[in-house]
Amino acid sequence: MDKLLLSRGYQLGHTIGEGTYSKVKEAYCRHLQRKVAVKIINRRTAPKDFIHKFLPRELQIVRHLDHKNIVKVHEIWEAEDGRVCMVMELAEGGDILEHIRREGPLPEAGARTLFRQLVHAIRYCHDCGIAHRDLKCENTLLDKSFNVKLADFGFAKHFRSGSAELSNTFCGSTAYAAPEVLQGVPHDSTKSDIWSMGVVLYIILCGHLPFDDSNIPKMLWLQQNGVAFPQQLELSRECRDLVRRLLEPDSNLRPLIQEVCSHPWLADGQ
Repeated sequence: MDKLLLSRGYQLGHTIGEGTYSKVKEAYCRHLQRKVAVKIINRRTAPKDFIHKFLPRELQIVRHLDHKNIVKVHEIWEAEDGRVCMVMELAEGGDILEHIRREGPLPEAGARTLFRQLVHAIRYCHDCGIAHRDLKCENTLLDKSFNVKLADFGFAKHFRSGSAELSNTFCGSTAYAAPEVLQGVPHDSTKSDIWSMGVVLYIILCGHLPFDDSNIPKMLWLQQNGVAFPQQLELSRECRDLVRRLLEPDSNLRPLIQEVCSHPWLADGQ
C-alpha cells in the first residue's frame, strides 16, 4: 500500500486513527503540496453488511459533500488487494473530545462559536437529504484555526425530503443515541441527529456526558426526566433552553435543524 500511495504522490506518515477494519494515516500530497489524511479501509476484514451496504453508501455521499465545516474528500480509489483509500482534508486540531479532555469545557461564547459551525454543517447535510447518524465529539474535528470539520459518514444515509420514511437501524454510539434509537422503534434519522447534537453541545459546555451510558435502561429513564446541568456552571437562560430543546425525549417535539438555526442563542451578533 505504501508503494501504491507513493506512486500516486502521497508520502505516508504516522497513524492518526484506527478502527476495527480501517486506519487513518497522515500523508504529504505532492500534488496539493500539503498534508492530508488517508483513510484505508480493508474489505477483507470488514463484515459483509458494511461492505455491501454502508461502505458504498458512504463513498457515494462523501464524493458530493462541499461545505467549509465538513471534511473535504479529495480522492477515492480501490487497490488491487481490495483495500479502499480515501484521501481527505487533514484536521490538524484533532477532535473536540481530545480538546476538552486536554483543556476542559469551553466557555459559553466559545461553545457558541463552535456549535454554530456544527449546526451549519448539519443544516447543509439535511438540506441535501443526508442524515449523518453518527454525530459525536470524536467525529467533530478541528482544523488548525479551531474551525469545525465534521467527519466520518460511515453510517450516513440519504432520505427523501418531506417523506414519512423512517429508519429501523441502530447507528452510532450509545452515549449519543436518541431514546427512540435505543428503544429500537422506527425513527426519523434527522431528529436523531438533533439529539446527538444536543449531547455534543452538553459535553462542550460541561465536559462530561449528560446521561450515564453504563446502564441503558437507567439512561432511558434519565433521558425521559430531562437533562440536568452542574450546579456550579453559569450558563445563560438561552443556552440552557437550546440544550433542553435538543435533548427533548419526544422526537415529535424535538426541533428540526431549521428551527435550531433560528434559536436566539445562535443568532448572529451574540
